[in-house]
Order: sequence, then structure tokens, then C-alpha cells
Amino acid sequence: MASEITYAEVKFKNASPTAAVEVPTQTKKHEHHPQKYPPWLPWLISLLLLLVCIALVILLGRGWLCCPNGWKRFKKSCYYMSVDMMNWAESEQNCTAMGSHLVVINTTAEQTFLTEELQQSPRGRNYYIGLTAQALGQWQWVDQTPYNESAMFWRSGEPSNVAVEACVVIHTNPKIHNWNDIQCGNHYRICEAAALIV
Repeated sequence: MASEITYAEVKFKNASPTAAVEVPTQTKKHEHHPQKYPPWLPWLISLLLLLVCIALVILLGRGWLCCPNGWKRFKKSCYYMSVDMMNWAESEQNCTAMGSHLVVINTTAEQTFLTEELQQSPRGRNYYIGLTAQALGQWQWVDQTPYNESAMFWRSGEPSNVAVEACVVIHTNPKIHNWNDIQCGNHYRICEAAALIV
């Protein structure tokens, strides 16, 4: 005789619903790809970095040229255009106290640079340079640089070679030949010093 089986659905109060179980899908294994660059490339990069470092050491070893605040640099020199006036002797003493001397102009390029800088100056017309007459017509630079006729920038008709005009100024004139011998009264000045290496 066959027995009957009865199934019943039973619900319990406060029972939590059955949590759904997630079965992780099978992950694809990462394949290992061989390097796509040649094995000598890291060595080449290291060599290039070493060369860059050597170049920087050489450049930094030489240093940079710089000037004190308020001075203008041209090539290996610094120039200071004064804002006050003094006579020639006081001007030279003032430059010396700053570790410089009144400017000694050696080349056309330097003369051109100073002429252009003075065009921007709102000050007076005359600036002392480091050239004086030790005796009538015997011109001498303050740093004992020999007086070179071919590197002189006198205005037309100058120097007048008069005993009372023993000092030299550069005019704020756009023409490159702008020196004038004058009496050694109060004028502005240009000091020159070697540029600092840092």
C-alpha cells in the first residue's frame, strides 16, 4: 500500500529572508607579456642621465654672472649710474667704496651699451667716466689701462685740451661719440666692477 506524502509551507515570524549567494564568476588569469623594449634601453637611459648630470656640474662649476641690485650687467662687468652728483675725486672715492672704479671704456660695444643705457636715464646730461688729464693733453684711465686713440669716443671738436678741463664725462646723447672734457665740478658718475660669479 502506498502512503501519501504531504508537503506544507511553513512561514516563521521575524525570520530573515534567505540571502542570495553570489557565485563568483571565473576570473581570467592575467597573461605575462614579455618586455616590449630592448634590454639595452635602461642602460642607454642611465648613460644619458649621467651625461646630463655631468653637464650640469660643469655649468654650475663655472657659475652665473650677476650684479648687485641696481647695477646693470654687460658681458663680464657691472655698471652703476649714480642718482646723486659729486666732483670727480669724490666720484672716484664713492666708486672705490663700493668695490669698483669710475668706468673704463675699452670697446665700441661697451660704449654703445653705456650710450643706450644713458638714453633711459631721467637724470642729468653728464656722467663722469674714469678718464682724466694728468697734464694738458695727457689722458690717463683710473685703472692704468693705456690710453688708446682708436678706442676713444670724443664729441666733434673734443677734447678741447684746456688746462681747466681735466675731467671727462659721457653725455646722454644718442650719438656714440659723446665724450667731453670739462671742469671737475659736480656731475653724475658711472661706476664699473667685475660681475660676481655665483
